[in-house]
Amino acid sequence: MSGETTGLKEQLLAAAIPHVVFDGWSEATLAEAAKDAGVDPAVAKELYPNAGVDLAAAFHKAGDQEMLRRIAEADMAELRFRDKIAFAVRLRIEAVEDKDAVRKGSALFALPQNAGTGSKLVWGTCDAIWNALGDTSDDVNWYTKRATLSGVYGSTVLYWLGDDSPDSAATWAFLDRRIENVMQFEKLKANVRKHPVLSRLWAGPAAVLSGVKAPRKARTQDLPGTWAPQDTTE
Repeated sequence: MSGETTGLKEQLLAAAIPHVVFDGWSEATLAEAAKDAGVDPAVAKELYPNAGVDLAAAFHKAGDQEMLRRIAEADMAELRFRDKIAFAVRLRIEAVEDKDAVRKGSALFALPQNAGTGSKLVWGTCDAIWNALGDTSDDVNWYTKRATLSGVYGSTVLYWLGDDSPDSAATWAFLDRRIENVMQFEKLKANVRKHPVLSRLWAGPAAVLSGVKAPRKARTQDLPGTWAPQDTTE
């Protein structure tokens, strides 16, 4: 994408946000944004062919980029890893000040025809967080980390949308509780691996899952990952 195209898309997105409160993420919002930004409507439609859905997706991705900028500037050296995750989620939520734009986007991506796009965006956010925090997993844990964090992030955003406590204090307390739930689950998994009976029951599924690999950084097929049978010969 050329710098000029990127610039036009950013102009349209910035011009669209004030209209979202009235028209949501929609064709009407794109039309008004094109008018305000002085962009030909045909060009605007070419840049955002799915109109509101594409605008909302661009808005979400811009929030991800702002989160990454804030993470890069933050000093988290003294934080426990669980606190780093909570801090990153908080930075992502705080990266966008227009709560109504997020609310309209959540409603849009809750529609059946847009649910896939919404899920992909949330997964992308959580992938960005794990990568920014230095995750190097290359097995099934790559998926479970992002799936678990997607649940934490999604539920926290929904809580935040209805939170009117000072400085969103109730939201951050909710986030801490969700992180604690995840840590309890991780402890349970560790106990299963140590248990003399349960560990043997888990051995079969674990052998199958050991063949699951994270997506390659550069691959020719747009697939979520790979699986390879393990060599059991000695």
